[in-house]
Amino acid sequence: MTGRDLLLTLLVMAIWGVNFSMIKLGVTETDPLLVAAMRFFCATFPIIFFIRKPDVPWRNLLAYGLVFGTGIWGMASCAITYGLSSGMASVLLQTDVLTTVLVGMWLYKERLTRQQKVGIGIALIGLIISIVYTNGNVTVAGVVLIFISAICWPLAGVIMKQSKAPNTFAFNIWGMLFAPVPLVILSVMVSGVDVLQVTYQNWTMNSWFSVLFQAYPTTLFGYWVWNKMLVKYPMSQVAPMTLLVTVFALLSGYWMYGEQLSASQWVSCSAFLMGIILVLYKGRVKSVANVATAN
Repeated sequence: MTGRDLLLTLLVMAIWGVNFSMIKLGVTETDPLLVAAMRFFCATFPIIFFIRKPDVPWRNLLAYGLVFGTGIWGMASCAITYGLSSGMASVLLQTDVLTTVLVGMWLYKERLTRQQKVGIGIALIGLIISIVYTNGNVTVAGVVLIFISAICWPLAGVIMKQSKAPNTFAFNIWGMLFAPVPLVILSVMVSGVDVLQVTYQNWTMNSWFSVLFQAYPTTLFGYWVWNKMLVKYPMSQVAPMTLLVTVFALLSGYWMYGEQLSASQWVSCSAFLMGIILVLYKGRVKSVANVATAN
């Protein structure tokens, strides 16, 4: 990887890490599902008028928008609302690597290497310890919601993979066209129609800053760079870089909100990430999630 590409990739990892704190900034004062809906609305318009629709069925774009918008980022935003710290949300979302392995085994009949089995075991032990020995930065509701998000990562990847989209960036943009409406509908179903007025009344500059950061640096710029790197370099070289997202997320959570991990969580999270590295490196399982991964 050239020096310029490495710096660009590191910048995107930093943006994606800070994005978890930006999500928290938005959902602290307003409904998380509506914040996510506004994120994807801003990320889609007006750029969609300048990008040709990919030659894929509309149903694939609809399914991607639903899974990516509501399943991944709607649930991740709700997880932070329900007590999961932004830093721990970034750590636990790395379980998408494990769910991707399971999807690869289930759909593509792929086999695990011995190294991957060891990595999964270490990651699960670290994961359990980090959840059990909490200092208030982990809640049951938050964990359940972030796990739903992690499960949806490989599903979004499968949808894109089966679509055989020649341009993944265009697929992302047109897929996100279908993200806002399901998020709004789910928000109304959960909180009632009054949530629309309450959110409007409570919308602040922090809300706008959160949404615009998620929409433009995180989604549009991040996807553009990430897709270029995926095309230019081997997946095995690029994919492990996403582990840096967690580092930047923990640092930004500490800097912005004073979030801290307990001593046992530092050890367990390190073990968890080490296990993920073992799964990613030298692995034979196709990473269907990483095709769609961006924060």
